[in-house]
Amino acid sequence: MVFVPSIAVTLTAALSLTPVFVFGHPGEKYGKREAVEEMDRAHVVSTMNRRALESCQNSPAVKARKERAKAKPKAPWLHRRDAASLEKYAALSHDQTGSYDFNKDTPNSDIFGSNTSCILTPDNANGPYFVYQEHIRSDITEGVVGIPLHLEVQFVDVQTCAPAEGILIDTWSCNATGAYSGVSARGEGGLGTTYLRGVQQADADGVVSFDTIFPGHYQGRATHQHLIAHVGAKILPNGTYTGGTVAHLSQLFFDQPLRDTVEATAPYSTNPIPHTTNLDDWFTGYAATPDYDPFPNYIMLGGSLDDGLFVWAELGLNTSSNWDYYAPYASTWKEGGGYDNPDFDFMAVAFPPPTHG
Repeated sequence: MVFVPSIAVTLTAALSLTPVFVFGHPGEKYGKREAVEEMDRAHVVSTMNRRALESCQNSPAVKARKERAKAKPKAPWLHRRDAASLEKYAALSHDQTGSYDFNKDTPNSDIFGSNTSCILTPDNANGPYFVYQEHIRSDITEGVVGIPLHLEVQFVDVQTCAPAEGILIDTWSCNATGAYSGVSARGEGGLGTTYLRGVQQADADGVVSFDTIFPGHYQGRATHQHLIAHVGAKILPNGTYTGGTVAHLSQLFFDQPLRDTVEATAPYSTNPIPHTTNLDDWFTGYAATPDYDPFPNYIMLGGSLDDGLFVWAELGLNTSSNWDYYAPYASTWKEGGGYDNPDFDFMAVAFPPPTHG
C-alpha cells in the first residue's frame, strides 16, 4: 500500500491531464497553477487560524480546564496532538476500552472536563448527500440494523476557547450496506427516508449526543461520519430548523482494526463493494493536521462489540466562518417525503473550504 501524504501532489497530477478544470465558484475556471496555489493558501489560512486561537490559552476558562486536567488521572494512551500526520494518527489505537467506563449517562464534565486543546478542526468536503431541515433529535437509528454507536462531540469556539453553546449540529451516515437516506440518487434510500440523520443543539458545554449505528462503506470511501455546524439557525415548531450559516464541515474516521472487525459482522459483511482503507481514501488527507487527529476515541460498551460503541471527540471551530458555498444540500426534508434541490452544485461538495488539512 502506498500512502500519498499530499493531496496537492495528487491533484496536480490529475490536473495535468486537463488544461482547464472547473474548480471553485460557478463560472470561475482554474488551471493547474491556480489550483495548486489555492492548496498552498489553504495551509496558510490554517496556520493563521491556529496562531490566533493560541491567544485563548491564558483565558480564565481555559486555565480552569487545565487545572482539572492536572487533577484528573491520565489514561495510558498517546494524546492526539502528539501525532504529526494522518499516517501516524492512523497507526495509533484509539480504543480506550478498559481505560474509561463511559456510557450515555456519563456527565459531560467527566468526558470533556479536562479538554484544553482548543485546536481548530480542519474543514472537509461535504459530500453529495446533505439533506436540509432534518429532524432535531438525538436517536437517529429508526430501527436500522448495525452495531450501536453512541456519539458525543464537544464543539469549542476557537475565537474564545469557550464551548460553542447553542449551535446546531447536523450529522448523517450511510447504513451498514452503504446506502444513504433522504436522497433520490440510484441505490440510496430515497426521498421518503430519514434514517441515520438528525440535528442537535449544543448544550452549555458545547456538547451534542447522537444514538446511531457504526457506518457502513461504499465505493471509494473509508467509513466516515458527517458533521455540519450551523450558527444562527432557528428551530421551527415542527421539530426541524431553518436559516443560519454553515461554520464548519467535517468527517470523523475510525480505526482500521475497528472497521475490519465491524465489517466482518452481519449485515456489514453482506456488502460486496470492496473496502477502501483510511490511507487510500481521498478525503482523510483533508481531515488531519499536525495538531488535529480525525480519529475519535472509543470504548466497547460492556467490553464487547455486541453491546455497542461509545465514541467521543472534541472539535474546534470558528463560529464566524461562513462556508455555505461548500455545503449545498441535495434535498430538503418535508412531511411525507423530501424533494430534490434543482440548483444542487456537485462541484461545490467535491472540495473543502480553505481551512482543510
